[in-house]
Amino acid sequence: MDGVTTRAQAQVRSGERSGPRRKEEIFAASLELLAEHGYDAFTVEGVAQRSGVNKTTVYRWWPSKSELLRDALLHSGTLAFDLPDTGSLTGDLAELAARVAGLLADPETRAVVEAALVGAVRHPAMRELVIQFLEDRLGRHQPLFARAVERGELPADLDPAVLVDAVAGALWIRLLVRRRPVSEDFTGQLVALLADGIAAARERAGRRRG
Repeated sequence: MDGVTTRAQAQVRSGERSGPRRKEEIFAASLELLAEHGYDAFTVEGVAQRSGVNKTTVYRWWPSKSELLRDALLHSGTLAFDLPDTGSLTGDLAELAARVAGLLADPETRAVVEAALVGAVRHPAMRELVIQFLEDRLGRHQPLFARAVERGELPADLDPAVLVDAVAGALWIRLLVRRRPVSEDFTGQLVALLADGIAAARERAGRRRG
């Protein structure tokens, strides 16, 4: 399988500073080509040509397309946004939903996400990359849930992945499948449903402690 090697993981751990200076251009070209051609037709050579970076330089840092796509998905600014901190869990979830919806509403970003999801269905290597991306984003969201636990809004034993999957899943279906916009009313209803479930989870946790 065209998987991520130990060398690539070591490069990530050692810091992005050691990568090529035109890294963001390489990542942007990678995501553009993934969106345009899918995982099957994606090549490192194509990325080198699109980004204008010497092919040898690209291969030196990313010997395979899986390694390159992994770093592009994880580190490109295309799929990044700042973590909300509104002072409440419901406010943070509403803002999180709005920011994810904003990314998916952009045609170029939406095309990247669609290509990644389609590739994940067809190719184990792409599926592993998508899983790594989701795990990375869940890790980045941990401070949001840690604050909620400290405020007593979220039971400490509730898996935050359930909330993240619920928000992302609802938005993906709405935008990518139904092709309908995400309104404030939709986001409000989604967060209200999640808040009801969180309240029930807190109540169950309280009964167990009692």
